[in-house]
This record gives sequence, structure tokens and C-alpha cells, in this order.
Amino acid sequence: MISTHVLDTGTGVPAAGVRVQLFHGEELVAEGRTDQNGRIRELADVEPGTYRLVFHADSPFFKRLEVEIELEPGRDHHVPLLLSPYACAIYRGS
Repeated sequence: MISTHVLDTGTGVPAAGVRVQLFHGEELVAEGRTDQNGRIRELADVEPGTYRLVFHADSPFFKRLEVEIELEPGRDHHVPLLLSPYACAIYRGS
């Protein structure tokens, strides 16, 4: 299982309505939007392998943020995004 959340660190509140896509190679595997708490609790239940998460940000500078991740067998993966108008951080959550 893969999940995510987006926090707008510029305002200190969750970022609702952010479109997130998950790709395996060039294939779109899943897509969703963050809820009012900035979360997508279950973006996809996928096999281990290399995937690309694409966040479509509503920022004056960032329009799209991509990260390539390696999903390991037998565990859930949570990938949060901290986003402000001119800075961002993506990390492996728990």
C-alpha cells in the first residue's frame, strides 16, 4: 500500500485538493486528490518495484514535483510532501 500527505508549510495547514499521480514506468497506476486533511490514505496497492509519484502543486514556483521511489516487498509506504511557495521536501514517512 502507498499513501501520501501534503502539508503547506507556508501557511501551516494541510494542502487539500492536490492531485497526485502514481506511475509504473509510463503507465498511470493510480491518481487521487488530497482530502481536507491533506491526505490520500490509500493511493494504490501495488507490487514491489520502482514507481514515480507526481504531485501537481498549487504554488507560485512549483507546478509539478516528481519523485522516483523503490517499493519494498511486505511493507506499506508513506511518502509525505512538505510544500511552501519556494521550497519543498519529500521524505519516507511511517
